[in-house]
Amino acid sequence: MTMSIKFDHHHRHTVEQIFGHPIGHNIQWRDVVCLLERCGEVHESHRGAWTVTIDGVTTSFGRTRGRDLLEDQVIRMRHLLNSLGVSPKGEIAA
Repeated sequence: MTMSIKFDHHHRHTVEQIFGHPIGHNIQWRDVVCLLERCGEVHESHRGAWTVTIDGVTTSFGRTRGRDLLEDQVIRMRHLLNSLGVSPKGEIAA
């Protein structure tokens, strides 16, 4: 699945953080939510779980306990972005 969405500098920076090695431990949810809202719908449940719906496919990232993504959430976010055709530099495959 590929998308035709333009990311601004802030979005590209967030993508670079998500794909960075070693895995970053200071990637903030608000930055990721802003990025994902460019791709689809993002919802936070009353219990703090995040769900993302893109092209009819929904992915849940569980409850957040702080303002930053946990390591397993970063890995899952990498997989989601890869499935959308997003490169580690924040570019989208045509």
